[in-house]
Amino acid sequence: MEQSQNVLVPSAAVLPKVHGHATLAAMQFAAGGCAGFVEVSIMHPLDLVKTRFQIQRGPEDPNRYTSIADCFRKMYRQEGALSFYKGILPPILAETPKRATKFFTFEQYKSLFSYAEFIPVPIALSLAGLAAGLTEAIVINPFEVVKVKLQAERTTYKNQPSTISTAKEIIAKNGFGFKGLNKGLTATLGRHGVFNMFYFGIYHNVKSMVPEYKDPKADFLRRFAIGLVAGTLSSCVNIPFDVAKSRIQGPQPVAGQIKYKGCFQTILLVYKEEGFFALYKGLLPKVLRLGPGKSVVK
Repeated sequence: MEQSQNVLVPSAAVLPKVHGHATLAAMQFAAGGCAGFVEVSIMHPLDLVKTRFQIQRGPEDPNRYTSIADCFRKMYRQEGALSFYKGILPPILAETPKRATKFFTFEQYKSLFSYAEFIPVPIALSLAGLAAGLTEAIVINPFEVVKVKLQAERTTYKNQPSTISTAKEIIAKNGFGFKGLNKGLTATLGRHGVFNMFYFGIYHNVKSMVPEYKDPKADFLRRFAIGLVAGTLSSCVNIPFDVAKSRIQGPQPVAGQIKYKGCFQTILLVYKEEGFFALYKGLLPKVLRLGPGKSVVK
């Protein structure tokens, strides 16, 4: 008696699906955008606190905050709980193009610098990071101008003008140039160029020196720790440019008089009037905001 043999044919549903380059790029783009949206939504209050610290001046400033907790407490009492999310729309709108620009251009610049055999690999990675950061800064600066203006407002969230009306007001008054939507571009270039130069340089060079783990969880922790250190150190190095950016894009001490004009002029002025450590205002909320957020990169 013959026994029939059942031949198992894999169903199309269980076969691994192979995506084309365009589809894979679109999926990575969407995934990056979603991750950025979640990161901004969670971390935005710390970004706002950082801006508030950076635009406040010496002890005579009537709106001075003494600590992160003091800032949260005063904002909650005077401006309401929703005030912690002032200016959140510009970074949400900018996050996906920002990430796409940064990582796409980094890969292109990395390939470009790799052709020059006389440039050591660690230097090539740092230069690629610098160039990618400068490119990223040009893309996001208009969003930053609107964001900082909204974050500096001390009215309640309900009475604050919308993002669109704020952008329209800036354009109507000063246009798209260096007094309008591109105000503080040199400081933004410095902030993002320096950050990405150190971040990509540290991250990729250290990652290549630390052996990979076969256990996925252990290797994730390895990459997380390297990214955390890279993000923290990069934040410490670039913060003087961040302070200058906030001073230029934020409210001036005397209405109608432009005190903070250029990047290095602002850094020097803050140093002369408020001391060296004033260039590091907002460092703690910045590190708490960016350190964990930049801790994982593929």
